Amino acid sequence: MTYQPEVVSEIIQTALSKPRDLGEDYATWTLDRLVDYLHRVKGIRMKRSRISELFIAEGLSWRHEESWFGERVDPDFARKRGAITSLYTAPPERSVTVCLDEMGPQGVKSYPGKQLVYPAAAETKPAGRAKQAIDYGRRGKAGYVFGAMTPTDGEVFTATYTRRKLVNWIDFLQHVEEWIPKDVERVYAVLDNLTMHRAMDVLFFNLAYPRWEFVFQPTAAAYLNLIEPWWKTLKSLAFKGRRFESWEQVEEAVRDLRQPIGMRTSIPMCGDAAGGIARAENLGLRVCQWRHELSGCTT
Repeated sequence: MTYQPEVVSEIIQTALSKPRDLGEDYATWTLDRLVDYLHRVKGIRMKRSRISELFIAEGLSWRHEESWFGERVDPDFARKRGAITSLYTAPPERSVTVCLDEMGPQGVKSYPGKQLVYPAAAETKPAGRAKQAIDYGRRGKAGYVFGAMTPTDGEVFTATYTRRKLVNWIDFLQHVEEWIPKDVERVYAVLDNLTMHRAMDVLFFNLAYPRWEFVFQPTAAAYLNLIEPWWKTLKSLAFKGRRFESWEQVEEAVRDLRQPIGMRTSIPMCGDAAGGIARAENLGLRVCQWRHELSGCTT
């Protein structure tokens, strides 16, 4: 079906306008919102796929990630972000902030490593080339690594589970409760909005341990959880360049990282990715570098 140029122009003009300027109660467009508005207000009936084709033809694209500043899809973004950053920069007395998350599914497989290759040939040897052993895929079932980190000192607690189920999540919370010192009066847990994190059993856990308070991240703001950079560090030190034959070997690699035998190394709180550091600086997170004992690591 071919649409008149006037109809196409009306659709493009609407998409480039701010919804609130057109009398809508949201700050940004989504494809469903645009389809509904065009049908309800403009009387234009057009499928989602057709609208996407028109945008591609005009060189337009949807923004898949929210930026740090400006209006958000989540109307409570500023309030939620402010609550989390306050816990990082000025936590209440006799309290601790702990970041919770899960990594996975983590496959039982070979993880490529990094080895220096000299591409230029020398008199005594030919030019080097990258090599990797043949891997016939995964072996055994994948699993998950649950983690908790206190940003003030960089202490990390991890536990491995074969499934990301509610019963395992409650078990992990109980282990974290035992890990946190008893003299702490208030525990602020920063975590995402996974359905499992909001289950009724979590409420029962909260009733059993009233010193806990769960602080949920706003939508599309995983960078506010400071345990995220730790997952990259764990993968690099525990998995990279190793071949695992069973889930038990993966669990052993994670446990070895919790039992330090190497040198003390400082790792940036906000991650080693330039984007993560820049975002933290823009937020004004005045958190110091955290330290954690890492096995097999050199400065």
